[in-house]
Amino acid sequence: MARLPSVTSAWVVERPGPIASAPLRLVEREVREPGPYELLARVRACGVCRTDLHLAEGDLAPRRTHCAPGHEVVGEVVARGTTVQDFRVGDRLGAAWLAGTCGQCRFCRTGRENLCPDSRYTGWDIDGGFAGHVVVDARFAYRLPEGWSDEEAAPLLCAGIIGYRALRRADLPPGGRLGIYGFGASAHLTAQLAVARGAEVHVVTRSPAARRLALELGAASAGTDAPDVPLDSAILFAPAGELVPVALAALDRGGTLAIAGIHLSTVPPLVYDRHLFQERTVRSVTANTREDGRAYLTEVTRLRPAVRVTSYPMRLADRALGDLAAGRITGVAVLVAR
Repeated sequence: MARLPSVTSAWVVERPGPIASAPLRLVEREVREPGPYELLARVRACGVCRTDLHLAEGDLAPRRTHCAPGHEVVGEVVARGTTVQDFRVGDRLGAAWLAGTCGQCRFCRTGRENLCPDSRYTGWDIDGGFAGHVVVDARFAYRLPEGWSDEEAAPLLCAGIIGYRALRRADLPPGGRLGIYGFGASAHLTAQLAVARGAEVHVVTRSPAARRLALELGAASAGTDAPDVPLDSAILFAPAGELVPVALAALDRGGTLAIAGIHLSTVPPLVYDRHLFQERTVRSVTANTREDGRAYLTEVTRLRPAVRVTSYPMRLADRALGDLAAGRITGVAVLVAR
């Protein structure tokens, strides 16, 4: 049996605050052996998600001190627990945001494990992939599609899966018009999924580079204002509450707005007859189920969307978050172990 590493490097949130205040610190910590249901994996790549930025800056209250962010983890199994059968040493795995649930509450028993009150999350409750090694529950790990590089596969594990669930929550009818507000990591994958399903996609974003990318990926329009056609559905990816009434006003009768972020700034007052009447609906998106993850990874294996990646070495995780905060990333940032 190969000897396990005794220590690993990890970026941890030392003191949440604005990214300019350097809330992350690079440390060394002990590597623990996996428990009966767990896997120890060497991190090969990890996507950088806006949720990681929210955690670093304190928009999301820390669940534990000095936690390593990162929940779009591509790793290689180096050890496994005594009961694990689905993974072998040397296998490639994916670890996503949802890290564990109780499995017994009424939400878990009815296929809604994303609402489990005892749910746990990678990079929030347990250490994530901004590190050399991670320990994950094998029951919440994914097999990744063949033919994808580590950098391409990493964003699928949150940007892709959450976008997939947001598209479900938006109730887009076949061939319908979809509005997308904000065009970062998740939006650029979700737009391709919607286009492949026959939707007409309209993108709203302030970034000129993101507008160009949206059109390259098949969007019917990309601008800074709400589209001039009525929308059947919309997804808000930007964490900007002031866009909620804008998105609702652009919906046709019976339309649905899904809010995909875990954090949102304050929503201004809504005017009933303009924003909600005629059966317009607003929905939140809370994490995802493992079934969402498996279904999405199966679908993208067939569709093969383009993943626009900006790669950073793991030692520059703080710079990657800074670039994300400043809007300097088009597509998705991925940390790569070298």
